[in-house]
Amino acid sequence: MIPSIPQSARSRLLRTAYLALFFLFLLLPLTVVVIFAFNDAPYPLPPWRGFTLDWFFAQGDRIGLFHDEEMLASLWQSTRIALWVTALSLLVGTCNAFLLERCRFRGQRLLSLAMLLPLVIPGVILGISILAFMSRLAQFADDTWGVELEFLRPGLPLIVLGQFSYIVSIATLTIAARLKRFDTALEEAALNLGASRWAIFRTIILPYLRPALFGAGAIAFLLSFENFNTTYMLTGSDAPLTVLMYGRMKEGATPVLNAVSLMLMLFSALLAGIVYRRKPD
Repeated sequence: MIPSIPQSARSRLLRTAYLALFFLFLLLPLTVVVIFAFNDAPYPLPPWRGFTLDWFFAQGDRIGLFHDEEMLASLWQSTRIALWVTALSLLVGTCNAFLLERCRFRGQRLLSLAMLLPLVIPGVILGISILAFMSRLAQFADDTWGVELEFLRPGLPLIVLGQFSYIVSIATLTIAARLKRFDTALEEAALNLGASRWAIFRTIILPYLRPALFGAGAIAFLLSFENFNTTYMLTGSDAPLTVLMYGRMKEGATPVLNAVSLMLMLFSALLAGIVYRRKPD
């Protein structure tokens, strides 16, 4: 559609109607969640019974989000997992980006395609595969040497590994796209002036990559925090937030889940806004 070409009233009406329906479909469920996080009723659904902040701050018969120890523990568990996944994804993703953009070797294209495979494999299949493989390794170590490798059992290490296996691909693509635009003449000039490789990386390349690193880190954190399929298959006794919320939905939801969802939406919006403000040139 070319803006300079006059459009009929019918075309403008259809476009406006399409946009209205699209955003209604997109935002209506979120709006309902936000509204009923403040509903003075023991269920997260209509009708409206009045305004309350009980689902955030209450103690006693009603337990609000900020006094729900199980919910806060799962929130901290998800945060720990997301921080580990983000750190590993940035570290390995940066190494991968340099490997793919700065090196030339046989099988490079095949390696690039293989790196994308975790992105197209369903999360449930990915989780089951990692669980089965690691459980077999743990059982083999126990049967052969009598050594119990707890980190190969369902729990935080396996969740981090499962999420990292596909999030690192996204981090790699984000960082590699920025690195591809780097002017290598700057690096060559620094070498001619006597700078070391480490000094060039620290003072020239790393500042240039900083916006991509920040964006990749934010994406990795959010993807890890909200992941359910892979996480559900690898969870041990300490359930992350998404798994706990799923369990409570099966038992009978309360507006506390709406309150949690509202806080997550606000956090995601804040992080997305920061990333947008720091987007690469």
